[in-house]
Amino acid sequence: MIKGFGGIFWRTKNLEAVKKWYSEVLKLDMENWNGTMIKPESGNETIFSFFTENDNYFPLDQQVMINFEVHNLDETINHLEQLGIPLAKKKEVSEYGKFIWIEDPEGRLIELWEK
Repeated sequence: MIKGFGGIFWRTKNLEAVKKWYSEVLKLDMENWNGTMIKPESGNETIFSFFTENDNYFPLDQQVMINFEVHNLDETINHLEQLGIPLAKKKEVSEYGKFIWIEDPEGRLIELWEK
């Protein structure tokens, strides 16, 4: 029944600042309709997963955490360092891949992942 994700939508307190941050930091081409279309590459899949309400993988006061898959996490970390974006969680390597966290301008944690 489900073909794929149609979009991710959230509210923001400062639309222009958040759009600029996502454009500069994550290199998303933000359009004049306040969003962008991310076209999946072959072999890329989207994970949809639940966590219990008291799971501490990400902060309990954050209901949703977005995860972006990147081509090369080390190159991404270098890009973030050049912009002065601190890591909220240093690189972690596991059987699932390599992960880091950063915070957007409104304090939302974002996970960056290299499979």
